[in-house]
Amino acid sequence: MALLIIDTEACTGCGACVDVCPFGALEIIEGVAVVNENCTACGACISVCPVEALSLPEAEEKPVTEDLESYQGVWVWVEQFQGKAASISWEMMGQGRRLADELGTTLTACVLGEKMDRVAHEAIAYGADRVFVADDPTLRVYRTEPYARILVELVRQYKPEIFLLGASSRGRDLAGAVATLLYTGLTADCTGLEIDPETRLLLQTRPAYGGNIMATILTPNHRPQMATVRHRVFEVPEPDFERQGQIVSVPVVLSEDEIASKVVDFIVEEGEVNIADAKIIVAGGRGVGGPEGFEPLRELAQVLGGAVGASRAAVDAGWIPYAHQVGQTGRTVRPDLYIACGISGAIQHRAGMSTSRVIVAINKDPDAPIFDIATYGVVGDLFQIVPALTEQFRKKLKR
Repeated sequence: MALLIIDTEACTGCGACVDVCPFGALEIIEGVAVVNENCTACGACISVCPVEALSLPEAEEKPVTEDLESYQGVWVWVEQFQGKAASISWEMMGQGRRLADELGTTLTACVLGEKMDRVAHEAIAYGADRVFVADDPTLRVYRTEPYARILVELVRQYKPEIFLLGASSRGRDLAGAVATLLYTGLTADCTGLEIDPETRLLLQTRPAYGGNIMATILTPNHRPQMATVRHRVFEVPEPDFERQGQIVSVPVVLSEDEIASKVVDFIVEEGEVNIADAKIIVAGGRGVGGPEGFEPLRELAQVLGGAVGASRAAVDAGWIPYAHQVGQTGRTVRPDLYIACGISGAIQHRAGMSTSRVIVAINKDPDAPIFDIATYGVVGDLFQIVPALTEQFRKKLKR
């Protein structure tokens, strides 16, 4: 059924709409515009019609049939790999604990895997009041179908008002699947989470338009309010292993025959780097001049026991693999020391590293934006300064 409405009495058959339709959905037949099944209701034709003969039906707002007040509590999915919890999950637990306290409600952790007792007790130490544990061999490795199925069933039964997941590759995949099945909203890659005290709504803040603005997104009519948060945006809270909490075993009625996907093996590429977990990062940008420009940075990183990062400009130029990219379109990092070499400091890059504890900027341009957020700034040639730093650190570390 065509979505576009055509007033055949007003239409003059001028063909202006046909010329602008990007999908070939319009044609003139017997002097009148006719729409076919290719129409996507994009609206491109409406503004060009000189006689205003085209329109779209008014969207009917879907009524809110759920009792939103029946949804209570904050949930966090605890990601694990080979029985070890991902640090991003504990970052989420810290935020979940804060939000739950503001709402005066409980914090629940969801742990899925095999032999998860240790992770379940860790979740309590990191702030959970209750832990749902789905322990089964079919959940040993992450697969979308069984994980999403179990979480959706839990949400429908217990009705949390907020559900947080880390924006890892698994978290992004799982969050999208769960939100789709629950028909609720999902805000990806958040950098800020707050509670509106008047409405109890979750204010989900994330960069938009390439990081040029910060958008705050709400989910007013559906529950749970779901969000994923990028790694290293928030600090990991200090665990309290004296905390007490409730561990609830979730029955798993699944067989391998019911799961379409099979995990054959995990292959870690040689030289792969996880800069998100690095305590020290030496990063290079356009100012390094080429692939060879990263060599002095690698030497410094090696002496300091750190990792090598890069700006998008250096990655796009093919000087270094994407795994090293820091920024809005790369990794978010929160190291103790971030040394930015030849990086101008575009807002997209700063979005991925501005929460570093100490930032040292090395750049020839004294007006480079990176100096605005740097703890220490050095104006000069990085090819003189970086080797000098490497030599001094090597001497001090030998003592």
